[in-house]
Order: sequence, then C-alpha cells, then structure tokens
Amino acid sequence: MKIFLCCAAGMSTSMLVTKMEKAAQARNIQCQISAHSVAEFEECIVECDVCLVAPQVKFKFEDFKREAEDIGKSCGLIDMMSYGMLNGDAVLDQAIGLYESR
Repeated sequence: MKIFLCCAAGMSTSMLVTKMEKAAQARNIQCQISAHSVAEFEECIVECDVCLVAPQVKFKFEDFKREAEDIGKSCGLIDMMSYGMLNGDAVLDQAIGLYESR
C-alpha cells in the first residue's frame, strides 16, 4: 500500500509520516508513506493508493476526493486532533480503512 499525505508545502507532514512509518513497522504492516504539496496531488494520486489531506488544506479536500475516486483511489481528511498530536497510529488506521474500503 502506498500512502501520501498532502499538505501546503509537503514539509509540515514529514513528522507525521515518520510517526506513521514507526507505527507500521511496529505492527508489521508493509507500506510506503510520503508527504507532498497540494501542487503534486495529480502526480501522486496516480502512483499511490491512498491520499490523506492535512487539515490546513482541507479547502482542497472535496476536489481531491472526487479526483481520487474517479480513478479508483481513496482520499480522506486527516482529523485535526490526530494531526496536531502526531498520532501516527490513528492516521495509519485511517489510511488502512480507506484502502480496504476501495
């Protein structure tokens, strides 16, 4: 499973990516996780299975969700509390749920 987190510049989510990778490793879940800016969405959604949109760019969520679903991919909005607390387990669970629902 390939997951990408989409935020304003692709940098603020890097800490959350690290937490998610540690959570996946601890649970023996094979996945690739990366962070990218909103400008990279179209390129990344083609290559990935799941997109998670950071709270600071939630204004783009509905457009991204529609584009993702049009090509059979999943897109979700990261909960503000999970994002702020860098809760890698919760965000990983969200990504897995989205992946399994497709």
